[in-house]
Amino acid sequence: MRPPSPEPVPQPRRWAILASSLLAAMATTCLASGVAFLIPRLHSDGMSLQAAAILASAPMVGMVATTVLWGWALDRVGERRILLLSLALTVAATAATAVAAVAGAAAWALWLGLVLGGAVAASTNGASGRIVVGWFPVEQRGTAMGIRQMAQPLGVGVTALTVPVLAHRFGAPAGFAVFAVVAAVALAATWRWIADPPPADTAATTSANPYRRSTFLARVHVVSVLLVVPQMALWTFVPAWLMIARQWPPLQAGAVVTATQVVAALGRIAAGRWSDTWGSRMRPIRVIAAAAALLMIALAATDAIGSPAAVLVMIAASIVVVADNGLAFTAIAEYAGPAWSGRGLAVQNTGQYVVSAAVVPLVAGAIEDWGYAWAYALCALPPIVALALVPRDPC
Repeated sequence: MRPPSPEPVPQPRRWAILASSLLAAMATTCLASGVAFLIPRLHSDGMSLQAAAILASAPMVGMVATTVLWGWALDRVGERRILLLSLALTVAATAATAVAAVAGAAAWALWLGLVLGGAVAASTNGASGRIVVGWFPVEQRGTAMGIRQMAQPLGVGVTALTVPVLAHRFGAPAGFAVFAVVAAVALAATWRWIADPPPADTAATTSANPYRRSTFLARVHVVSVLLVVPQMALWTFVPAWLMIARQWPPLQAGAVVTATQVVAALGRIAAGRWSDTWGSRMRPIRVIAAAAALLMIALAATDAIGSPAAVLVMIAASIVVVADNGLAFTAIAEYAGPAWSGRGLAVQNTGQYVVSAAVVPLVAGAIEDWGYAWAYALCALPPIVALALVPRDPC
């Protein structure tokens, strides 16, 4: 069940709102994924790979704790005020963590700072997703959400290009400072451009619990959780794989990861447009799940034999494994409706954060015990399971 299309508004205003919501979500992505790019520097400074991975997953621990609460607040307060509050607190928390790193704080103190940063940043994905559904008509939502979902690969790309280079030249505190700078830019854009969507037509919407209507939302959540496993494995460990296992210099590795994420961002737009053209959010997800499984198997095989082609396969896999997120977000917001979309997207994000936080140290342990090839092979299993669980599109 899709909510009605919003009333017509000037296109420049709509796209400015979309661009600002993308920046807001990027601030969270940079924090959630960016610490992974400090792993090589932390490892060279004496921290074990698994301990560094636990530090990298700290923002997601904070996001798990507060995402549902932020979703509840969004359904009651609205997007603009929640985003301003969340981003202001994110700037404060990330700046404090960078200062603590300069002061030589212990790892546990940095971990607490990153947990706090994740906790206060957790509103942006749900809020920006609601903005897309609220401001764009149904025939453009897949494409618009694909643009908004560029925040994740672009956030990874920004941190890939900046964090490892700054950390290599100036130390880990310089890498931590990137997160505060991105959040500050997002806060300024939100203050200038973000506006709450127009009120929904109450005659065409319902406040009934959509989880009691069918199993559609629950299945989308489970599928998304499974598909986030290879995504997190690649986001977190490809920089270390390139720089430690393959001896690439930080700038070269960061440039490859950034270029890959830019293409992945464009892939999300293509997937969204694809879903608009097909009139389906679920059918493209089935194709993406199958391709993700095949590419992770191919990556494991090429890495096991030491083939240079493994880098090309990694690039292809990194593009494919992130393509489903916008489709799932759009489907959840449309099905849940404006009265429940904040909570529906919060449940979606929370599930992904829980699994992401658990996956990072588990994959790190698999790499240390068995090597990258076996870790990549294990990450092919969740997409295979997801393929069987993708629901049909609701009528």
